[in-house]
Amino acid sequence: MSGVPGEFASVRKLLLGRMDGLTPGERKVARALLAQYPTVGLTTAAQLAAAADVSAPTVIRFATRLGFEGFPGLQRALLHELHSEGGSPLVQYEEKPPAYPQGILRGTRQAFVDMIDASYDGIPESEFSALVDLLSDTSRAVCLVGGRFSHVLADYLLLHLRLLRTGVRMVGEDEADRLVAVADAGTQSVFVMFDYRRYTDANLRLAQAVSRRGATVALMTDNWLSPIAKVSKVVLPCRVQSASPFDSLVVAMAVTESLVAGVAGALGEGGRARLTLIESVSLDD
Repeated sequence: MSGVPGEFASVRKLLLGRMDGLTPGERKVARALLAQYPTVGLTTAAQLAAAADVSAPTVIRFATRLGFEGFPGLQRALLHELHSEGGSPLVQYEEKPPAYPQGILRGTRQAFVDMIDASYDGIPESEFSALVDLLSDTSRAVCLVGGRFSHVLADYLLLHLRLLRTGVRMVGEDEADRLVAVADAGTQSVFVMFDYRRYTDANLRLAQAVSRRGATVALMTDNWLSPIAKVSKVVLPCRVQSASPFDSLVVAMAVTESLVAGVAGALGEGGRARLTLIESVSLDD
């Protein structure tokens, strides 16, 4: 017996399946646990609370809401999972990059396919749908922010969103641009932050500043979770491991494409009408 409530095969799958029913504080606990899974769940309730930036009672309520007999019940399920999977080739594969006897091209192709599958399985549908809803709400102003490499993802999303709706802008690295973005931020603002490991301190400060002004922060990050997660209402994590010395944005780009598809579908005829208008506009007299 795994000790996991319901029909879920693991605590991880339980968290992903129940994310939508958690309170904002409990959702922070779930994200912290997923980011350092399962080890942080095997510490004390106070330590998990510190990792999630919530109170210890919130951690206990979180465990109970999931159906466990308190925090000890959650830990027993995690220990059972750890002992059951400790020798799994899949777990070792994730911890240690595999060799590619079939060659780099074919080997990395399969590695990226596996990464996409694992990442999409790890994204709660409720979180994805929430971000699509935010980006499709044309009453909201959308600001996109990237990092050293991830700015290409922000740029890519910008190029598509502005074809489908108005009120989308990029926030650059320039300090004046960021100060204006903070001044303009309010309850009808959505800031989509792309932040992957070797996280950007400047982006964290920006996210904290706009959050204090009432803006909704949505985070695109890796499976370890950027510190921006602590002020984010929506978090979409994905894997970034690569065969090269550099982290990969392959999965992050795929998730960005999924967001574009979701927004296009949600806007429907409105998005189509805007695209038609843009293509019909002429700059000639």
